[in-house]
Amino acid sequence: MTIEWGWFPDHADEMTRLTADHLATAVPAVLLGLLIALPLAVLAHRVRPLRGFVLGASNILYTIPSLAFFVLLLPITGLTRTTAIVGLTAYTLVVLVRNTVEGLDAVPVKAREASKAMGTKPLRTLLTVELPLALPVIMAGVRVATVMSISLVSVASYIGYGGLGQLFTDGFQRNYPTPVIAGVILTLLLALVADALLVTVQWLCTPWRRGTSRQRTSKLWKRA
Repeated sequence: MTIEWGWFPDHADEMTRLTADHLATAVPAVLLGLLIALPLAVLAHRVRPLRGFVLGASNILYTIPSLAFFVLLLPITGLTRTTAIVGLTAYTLVVLVRNTVEGLDAVPVKAREASKAMGTKPLRTLLTVELPLALPVIMAGVRVATVMSISLVSVASYIGYGGLGQLFTDGFQRNYPTPVIAGVILTLLLALVADALLVTVQWLCTPWRRGTSRQRTSKLWKRA
């Protein structure tokens, strides 16, 4: 297997276009999945009898093979980007719903009781106490869902919206490894950059954890 390094600069515009196309499918899927997962998770957390149903339904969606899922959506959404986004959104739910439920479960009871004692309404308690405290666990799910979506977009090349997956298809059809390797590298880079950005967002949104981390580090240094 040989790589033609001259192919990369010659196809820089194509790779840029496909990368943007890749993100145009992956990012909306994660955002839409998060918008759906949050109320479902809150419902599963507050109404215990529904927990098993909500988590089970998201797990069932994840068991459907991605290619088959896209085919099932074709009669409804057609050969459009919507088909790819809807399919990917469904797959993100298994991670986002479960992590959000677990994050809300981990919120200390004393924090809720203190908010209630101050006369805070349930909705405000959810928005100002529970969700912020659950944010680290939720963000862990968002990171996994983002990387998963970026990797699965390539499967949507079957319907013409696979982003960098088109490089895989082109390379395999022509038995030409260079586009395949380019697609793999760019997909990995996208996943790494997206994960790094989400880690930064989490760090900015959880200032109270920075002090805790510093205290733990200083204690470790003192013990050493």
